Order: sequence, then C-alpha cells, then structure tokens
Amino acid sequence: MQDLLFFLPGFAVAYGILFVGASSPGPAVAMLMGLSLGQGRNAALVACAGIALGSATINILTLLGVGLLLSQAAWAMVALKLIGSAYLAYLAWGAFKKAVHPPTIAAQTVARQAARLLFLKGYLLQVTNPKAIAFWLAIAALGATNGAPLGVIVFFVLSMAVISFVCHAAWALALSANPVRAAYQRARRYVEGALGAFFAFAAVTLATSRS
Repeated sequence: MQDLLFFLPGFAVAYGILFVGASSPGPAVAMLMGLSLGQGRNAALVACAGIALGSATINILTLLGVGLLLSQAAWAMVALKLIGSAYLAYLAWGAFKKAVHPPTIAAQTVARQAARLLFLKGYLLQVTNPKAIAFWLAIAALGATNGAPLGVIVFFVLSMAVISFVCHAAWALALSANPVRAAYQRARRYVEGALGAFFAFAAVTLATSRS
C-alpha cells in the first residue's frame, strides 16, 4: 500500500491525460454511436470492452518498450518527453482548430454482429490506431511507473483500462439518445476549446517534468 501511495501523484497525471484523451471525439466515438443506434447500447458496451483491452495492450507494450529503451540509453527519457509533449501540443492545436470550426460527428454504419465480433472490432480499432499508440507513448513518457514494483504496475495497467472503458461507455450511452447528441453538437466548440487548453497544459507539464 505504501508503494502505491508513493506512485499515486504520477498516476493522477496519467489518469487525467487518459480521461481527457479517451473522452475526446474520434474514430471510436463514431463507431460506438453507430453501434448504439443500429444494434443497441449492449452491443456498444461490448465494443467498449474491446477498446479497453486494446488500451491495456498498448499500455503494456509501451511500458515495456520505454523500459527497455531507458535501460539502453540515458538520453532516451529526454527524447521521449519531447516527442510526447510535441504530440500533446499537436492534439491541442487540433482541438483549438475544431473549436473554431467544429465538425459534425456522423455515426458509422455497421451491420449487426455477434458479441465476440463486436469485442474484436473494438480491440482492433484501438490497437491499430496510430494516434492511440502515439497517445500512449506520451503517457509512458511521464515515467509514472518508473521504479515501481510489479504489483503497482499491474494496478496502473488495470486502472487505466477501467478509465478507458468508462469513458468510452459514457459516449456509447450518451450518444444513443438524440437529445444528448444534439446538445453535444451545439456545445462542440466549447468542448474542443477546453480540450485544447488541457492538452496544451499537459504538453508543458510533460516537457518541464523532472521524471
């Protein structure tokens, strides 16, 4: 427990970045909207579980890759932090751009599928998304698990997967209702502006952190 408490401040930053990132509209949101409208909320929630497992997969791979890289080169953390902060700055720029000209999210058309296929669809969407991989590399660059025992790392991976599922499930449930979807479209400009501000703050925080 003491080990976990020591790492919680770093985890909190990673949780915040993931929460905002997973809550940001993207390909997963379009897919989940289509599933909610075409096959019901349960189908969308199954896909959310696949997305969460995909997030956990990328999380583990990036943690392993970053750990191996750092064991070989001391300068790797500095380079990784700069790359991660640059990507977060790119996300901030994109969000501010959408705030000025907010696009309309259209639901993807999907055929009715079995639960295992829905789960696989969500998983593959996540693990093959270059932006998701870059995003998880940015989180890994925080070094939140550096020096952590195995139990703490397992807790980190599982808790991040839960956050991913909850954020995407919230989209699936909310956007299945027409009034909520319409209200979101009206507020899109302000949502994107807030996302841009957060990503800009995260980019500066990562670039100036000492971890």
